[in-house]
Amino acid sequence: MKRRDFINHIGASTLSLAVLHETFAHDDHDDDDDDRVKNAPITIPTNTGVSGRVIVVGGGMAGTTAAKYLRLWGGVDVDVTLVEPNAVYYSNIFSNMVLTGERTLSQITFNYNTLISKYGVKLETSAVTNIDPIGKNVQLDNGKTLAYDRIILAPGIDFDPLPLSGTADNQANILHAWKAGAQTTALKAQIQSMTKKDTFIMTIPPKPFRCPPGPYERACVVADYLKRVKGGGKVIILDANSGIQAQPTNFTNAFNNTYKGIITYVPGATINSIDANTGTVNTAMGSFKGKVINAIPTHKAGSLITQSGIGLANTGGGRWAGVNVLSYESTAVPNVHIIGDASSTTQPKAGHIANAEAKVCVDAIIKLFRGETVNQSPITNSSCFTPITKTTASWLSVVFRYDPATATMLPAGKGVVESNGASKDFHEDMLKWFDNLMSDTFA
Repeated sequence: MKRRDFINHIGASTLSLAVLHETFAHDDHDDDDDDRVKNAPITIPTNTGVSGRVIVVGGGMAGTTAAKYLRLWGGVDVDVTLVEPNAVYYSNIFSNMVLTGERTLSQITFNYNTLISKYGVKLETSAVTNIDPIGKNVQLDNGKTLAYDRIILAPGIDFDPLPLSGTADNQANILHAWKAGAQTTALKAQIQSMTKKDTFIMTIPPKPFRCPPGPYERACVVADYLKRVKGGGKVIILDANSGIQAQPTNFTNAFNNTYKGIITYVPGATINSIDANTGTVNTAMGSFKGKVINAIPTHKAGSLITQSGIGLANTGGGRWAGVNVLSYESTAVPNVHIIGDASSTTQPKAGHIANAEAKVCVDAIIKLFRGETVNQSPITNSSCFTPITKTTASWLSVVFRYDPATATMLPAGKGVVESNGASKDFHEDMLKWFDNLMSDTFA
């Protein structure tokens, strides 16, 4: 699929047209037009006829987008408070490139200054300790109580414990780095310590997990690093799933050809135990030994969902939050909306789709404040670029449309589309895609 066809495929995305235009911007347009788009002043509207108090919990891709667009679309009378205990956000997108030195952690670090100064969002650098859905308020660990008319929860994911044995120090060396930050830096150091005689083992949990292409992407960039920098090495992928969960054609080609003799892919390899002392992973497909064990645990919704005490984790055996995808309002608790990785939908758990879900949710809340019916035909898009080598990348994209028969978001048209291989051009496009997506969220 050509770039122009790709743009047509994602044209229904809830990203702005300016973002779509810039994502694939090349020399065939006027650069001055791009500058005018980027530097256009932001004006929060005053005449929307909408007012209300919204608390947004979680400053990741979903929560930050929601806080920004509540003000941008709702106007000055929509009072928005973002509650996020961390002062900065480390992007999970591109965090794999930090592992191999293609990016630094600071290059994928974002703050909330623009959200406050440009959009008038209030920030509470704190954590929620309790939600009172009857009184419509939340308690924070700084002692404050905040009232809301509607609340948006975007707490992301948590993990089940791994079946580890060994000394405490050795167990601490078994990292997942599936939340970018300190573990990203620590895993980078482990990879850098490898030689061409060493083996990197990655375990992939049963779906659903955050960023379906992510583990396979990580295997590729680590293999590329070992091949280029160390002169060799081995990467073993122990996948609990029956097959590759995203871009199967591109990743199969990468494993069998680009990294032939380096990557070994083992499907159906559910973990029985990990001996941190010996670096041995015992699975349903046998035992494997490596110097670096990158074990990604089974996922569940963030603790605010699973431990809230008000029944938000009402799907997947109490692991995820059920939502009405027309508004992302909880199917268990009224006036509570849940977006991003913590919600249970037919859409993937990834940054781009979190951005899209946030906008559908915001549009619905604004309509609800007006007393209007929410949009009955929402459309979202999930697109993702994947580095395959230091200089090449591939991509996938899927447009979701609401299906009233099943009350779910289903793939439209050709469904999930993946690029015809990896290329340097796609790598260039990947960098633009990232910059524009993060700008649409944080700038």
